[in-house]
Amino acid sequence: MTTDIQQQQPAARRIGYRFNLVGALGLSVILFWAFIAIFAPLLIPYPVGEIVDFDYFGPRSAQFWMGSDYLGRDIFSRILMGARYTVGISLAAVSIACVTGVVLGMVAAVAGGWTDSLLSRFLDALHSIPSKLFGLVVVAAVGSSIPVLILTLSVVYIPGAYRFARALAVNVNAMDFITVARIRGENVFYLIGSEILPNILGPVLADLGLRFVFIVLLLSGLSFLGLGVQPPYADWGALVRENIGGLPFGAPAVIFPSIAIASLTISVNLLIDNLPQKIRDRSA
Repeated sequence: MTTDIQQQQPAARRIGYRFNLVGALGLSVILFWAFIAIFAPLLIPYPVGEIVDFDYFGPRSAQFWMGSDYLGRDIFSRILMGARYTVGISLAAVSIACVTGVVLGMVAAVAGGWTDSLLSRFLDALHSIPSKLFGLVVVAAVGSSIPVLILTLSVVYIPGAYRFARALAVNVNAMDFITVARIRGENVFYLIGSEILPNILGPVLADLGLRFVFIVLLLSGLSFLGLGVQPPYADWGALVRENIGGLPFGAPAVIFPSIAIASLTISVNLLIDNLPQKIRDRSA
């Protein structure tokens, strides 16, 4: 009887994935920008550093779909290539930050004692430094390059990922099945990989999405201050900074990069808002 009822459940509920319309829209926009980031060199109509329009802050036209920037370069091509830097740098940084923070958080929760205290005190001290100030100091001192940007953004958000993962892991570590695993003689690596991580994976993925948004905004802020990707290439924040002089004229060169940043960050938030529904479906 039970088997028959389970077979009659909807396929989406059995599989565990169910996106509503808003979540599907967010996912579609994210996949769109990911596609652009991968294939941008093949899609741009003009080289990003080439002056192709004699009219600076040129209007939209059949030749220049999003107008031209303050030097007469095609803003459409620059936004497509900017997606590669904005999405790529942010994705690399959030991956390093979350993997490092989650692993350290689980280790601290399972090991406890001086390991927990040492990691917590060090990362709490790092977390107390304002993120923008830390990024400004490091990038200004070392110089702006893509590896430096990725490492700086990662270090900024490792403490937050650590604290979040540790809080989740401490709760799971106190449960009975962890005690049973310890009695069986399982080692720390087994407890982390097989017992704790599967039980905190859903919230960790949601946290990863939020930190991706934070990193995109921080990267855009650093680029707006001139410390991001350097000319002739630019991420979306740098495009806004370059063309801020056209804002009083409503120039497309400053409006479209802002729309690109907003579309990516809002879409990630929409997808995150859909994650709890997916988690409920999995646990049903």
